[in-house]
Parts: sequence; structure tokens; C-alpha cells
Amino acid sequence: MADDPQWQKIRVGIILGGLSSEKEVSLESGRNIFSKIDRRKYDPVAIFMDSRAALWEIPVKLLMRNATGDIEDDLISEAKLIPYESLRERVDVVCLALHGKYGEDGCMQGLLELLGVPYTGSGVLASAIGMDKYVCRRIIEINGIDVPRTVPIPRRLWEREQGPVEEQIVREIGFPCIVKPCREGCSTAVSKVLARDGIAAAVAEAFSWDNMVLAEEFLTGMEVTCGVLGVDEPEALIPSETIPTSSVLSLEDKFLYGQGENKTPARLPADQIEGIRETAVATFRCLNLKGYARIDMFVRENGRVAVLEPNTLPGMTPSTVLFHQAAALGITQANLIDRIISSALEVHAGKRGPL
Repeated sequence: MADDPQWQKIRVGIILGGLSSEKEVSLESGRNIFSKIDRRKYDPVAIFMDSRAALWEIPVKLLMRNATGDIEDDLISEAKLIPYESLRERVDVVCLALHGKYGEDGCMQGLLELLGVPYTGSGVLASAIGMDKYVCRRIIEINGIDVPRTVPIPRRLWEREQGPVEEQIVREIGFPCIVKPCREGCSTAVSKVLARDGIAAAVAEAFSWDNMVLAEEFLTGMEVTCGVLGVDEPEALIPSETIPTSSVLSLEDKFLYGQGENKTPARLPADQIEGIRETAVATFRCLNLKGYARIDMFVRENGRVAVLEPNTLPGMTPSTVLFHQAAALGITQANLIDRIISSALEVHAGKRGPL
């Protein structure tokens, strides 16, 4: 195909940065995709989303900057602004390396739908549901999949009835428990609470990130994560065991070299490995996810698999477990990126209305 003089490479806009607490991870993901993509088939275009949600085509020298703030400092002099309505003229498909709010939650997906630009990952509704941990868990539970016991705490309810809400947490969840924002990732504002007198401070910290906070049971057992690829016939990758450096998995554990340890495959019997893979695929299907995702789970001490959350645009940094899991099946980083982009082109070519 690449030898055909009439064939042109597919222009892939790799959008990175963004407005969320995860924008530095997004920079690492986008940079890695840009580096590992198969240039025999694809023509990658690095596109930076700044803190105002404007899009800029950036040169390699900006892409290699240490932080998103360093990139923003020189956008006007070194980059080219891309108006939203011009994006379709510049790229054939968008590879979303964004994580968190406004990038992973259906907002960017909706914009790309309006612009008529195909994009990687799940559609508008599935992305929005995947980002909202409480709504997501309700749907997963309805489908017969185990999830942690969870109490939702809307800000206005907490302001009116803090005492009764604390009593509900004590009664339905117990201690220790986990308190976290409903729509954040990368362990942002996640607290382990040991007694009732610690609830208020943990909830206050979580409310600094979202107007909905969750209190959930503290699971014991083995934390695992499993990637899933595909559209109509999703396939689970090889599950990884996550070994945190503390009782709550940190951002560094997930994405930085030399921090948290991941073992692929997880150190479990074959039947439990297969059970994790089946649960990951069942979760992928019931949420109508597309292309790829990573499902974070816990194998309880009694052997049951509980789903914590899906990651509809999982980290694609060099050290992310998704690449390790793919490698265990003989899939290289370039092959994985190719499969993700190919799935996007396939599913968007056949859709009727928004994905």
C-alpha cells in the first residue's frame, strides 16, 4: 500500500494537553504516540490544547518541552493556531491523547462529531458515562457485575445535611473507606478515611475538584487492570497486577518509571486471569465502549472481581501497563496504536448519527 504512488498517508492529529488535572500525563501520552506511530502509514500532526481549549499545531521542539506550561509560553511565536472549523482540513482522523475533564468525558467527542472528524476511543455518551464513576457503577451493577459499595455525596446535600450523610457513610460503608471526586482520575484528591472524624476534611478536599463526591468501601485483595481492544468483538489483553507504594494508588505509581510496580500477567491462577478478562469485556460491552479502554478492577479476597472504573482514554505513556499487556500477546506499541486508529476509522465510517 505504501508503495502505491497514488496512496497517501493518513493524517493523524494527536491532540494532547487540555484543561484537566491530568494534562501533564496527556503530554506524555501524546508525545509517546507521536514517537511510536507507524510513519509508513500515518502522517502524525501534534496538536496542543491550551488552557483556554484552543488548538495549536506545534513543532517537535515544543512537543519535547518538560511541561504543558512551558509549551504555552511559546505558542504564539512557535505554533500555528487551528480554528475548530479548520481541523477537518488539516487531519483525516484525531487520535485523542487527552485525559480527564473536557477531553475524556464526551466534550471533545461532541465537538469532533459536530466537525465531522473521526476520533479514537468511545463515543459521546459512553465517554460521559465512563467519566462519571457513580452513574457508571449503577449501569455496571445493573448488568450483574460487582462494584464497590458507594454513597454519592452531592455538594448541596452535604451543605444541608452533613450529619445525616456522615451517618449514612458509617452505616453503609464503614471504615476504612475511600473518599474521592466523582469525575477525576489519576488519584486526584483520593483519601483513605479511617474514622468518622476524618470524613469532613476528605470530602472538602474532593469538593475542590467536583460538585459530586463519592464515599466507597475500601477493597482488600489484589488490584488489577486489563485493557480491551475492538468494536463488535472486543478482546481482553493480559491483566496486570498493580502493586502501589502506599494504600492508595498514586499518579506516580501509574505513570512514572521506578515508582509503582506492575506485574503482567497478574500473579493469579489461570482461571482467575480468565475471569478478570471476561469481566473486563463484559464491562466494555455494557457501557458500549469502542476502540480501546482499560478496566480497573479488584480481585476480592473471596475471589470475586469488582470493577472500580473504566478508563475510556487510558494513559499511553511509555511506562503504561497497556503496552505491557499488548506485548504479552505479541502486539508492539506501533501495532497497538495502528489497531486503535483503524478501529476509529472503521466505526466512524459505519455510524448513523453521533457515535
